[in-house]
Amino acid sequence: MIHYEVTLECSAAIAPDVERWMRAAHIPDMLATGCFSAVHLDRADGRLRTVYEAATQQRLDRYLDEYAAGMRDAFRQQFPDGVGVSREVWEQVQAWPQP
Repeated sequence: MIHYEVTLECSAAIAPDVERWMRAAHIPDMLATGCFSAVHLDRADGRLRTVYEAATQQRLDRYLDEYAAGMRDAFRQQFPDGVGVSREVWEQVQAWPQP
């Protein structure tokens, strides 16, 4: 499993708007690409972290090649100021489900 993690550092003034937009538009649009099998959104101290799960590196690569530029442009049009963005890719090595 590959985790594509995007962290948003939001100004206090727009953090609620960013979260609303992420829930209503951006995350559903990301899932609609077919590149990700699941998403979760976390919130802490003016930061939002979205973790997109891709079954393989090839699925993430497809997202990055075909969709990332458009998704990033849509985000910048919606929130041109007041949000810092960082991205990381993690490979899940092992998971321990509750027995």
